[in-house]
Amino acid sequence: MTDANRQPRGPLSGTSVLDFSRVLAGPMATQVLAELGADVIKVERPEVGDESRTFEPRLPHGESAYFFAFNRAKRSITLDLKSERGRTIARSLAARSDVVVENFLPGTMDGLGLGYEQLTAEHPGLVYVSCTGFGQTGPYRDRKGYDTVFQALSGIMSLTGQPDGPPAKAGIPVSDLTSGLWIVIAALSGLAGRAHDGRGRHLDLAMMDVQAALLPLAAARLFALDEDPGRTGTEHPGRVPSAAFRCSDGGWLHISASDQHWLPLCDVLGLEELARDDELRSNAGRLARRSEVTAALRSAMSARTRADLAQALRAADIPAGEVNTVRETLQDPQLRARDMIGGFDHPAEGSFPALRTPLRETGGQAPRLAPPPLLGADTDGVLRDELGLDDAEIDELRRTGVV
Repeated sequence: MTDANRQPRGPLSGTSVLDFSRVLAGPMATQVLAELGADVIKVERPEVGDESRTFEPRLPHGESAYFFAFNRAKRSITLDLKSERGRTIARSLAARSDVVVENFLPGTMDGLGLGYEQLTAEHPGLVYVSCTGFGQTGPYRDRKGYDTVFQALSGIMSLTGQPDGPPAKAGIPVSDLTSGLWIVIAALSGLAGRAHDGRGRHLDLAMMDVQAALLPLAAARLFALDEDPGRTGTEHPGRVPSAAFRCSDGGWLHISASDQHWLPLCDVLGLEELARDDELRSNAGRLARRSEVTAALRSAMSARTRADLAQALRAADIPAGEVNTVRETLQDPQLRARDMIGGFDHPAEGSFPALRTPLRETGGQAPRLAPPPLLGADTDGVLRDELGLDDAEIDELRRTGVV
């Protein structure tokens, strides 16, 4: 591993990961594993690499900030998996790995001789994670999938947006990001299981399943009330008040109040008449009169600036949060105090900021931010140090386009 990408410590130190994944969910997961100490070798196509290397936004020297966001702390090798020699090298690397991560359509890796059954014939302890759009089984297994398609199919898009407006996607690629977290869970569960019983596992993770798993509260309403939930904007379907309100300076403030907060909220906002109404002291009463309560709150909050109102509400122990822009969030003093924004030095683009992996040990330092690799930067080192190839053999692989 190059010095720039070396992770000297972490709970996954000594764990090796062979990463065949591309774009977002898989690379995000293997970046988390890398920053927790695993040695991640990213396998990319010769000359072009992971397609996200060309995604916007592009930096001054041509590198992709998109790629930077999900590929830190890894080693990159190039392999032509369409060639028999490239597949042989991949199998040799897999035989030395603890975890394989891939996100090809079902059957693709089998066709390359790199499927779970084929690799575990020689390495029965391998933890093999397949992340696909719809899983290894079912009528949709051969469909390609994309983040917004999953948001649509899973019901997330139908739940997002204002009640009188069209469905909307989430402001972030929530399907990809949550699937990335589940790839991490799959890999760690496989490693934990192997430590217990000594055998490897094939973890079948479907992005569609991950999105359905995000619906427990919406599903509970359907199961309990036979109600197919719809869009509620920033309002909570089962709690009043819980919504964002516009303030006099144009800023938005979100509050989420329970019964114990109701009277203090009325006091801060000067809503004496509502405070005297016994029916409104329970959430059930406020739910029944949602429109009336919301209108009164909207009027009162529109007369105060966001900063003044947020300070007053928090002083009264009422949960409140400013609706921040991305810039405001990244400048937030809490995130700064937690050192959530770090940076790395890249050989082509120089110093570049980055959001840290949020997990850390109490009393310990956050994982060091190592740069994402240049395409194929570690090919020679991996072939030489991991597989014992000499310079002449590596030169021949490069001459024939295998690497």
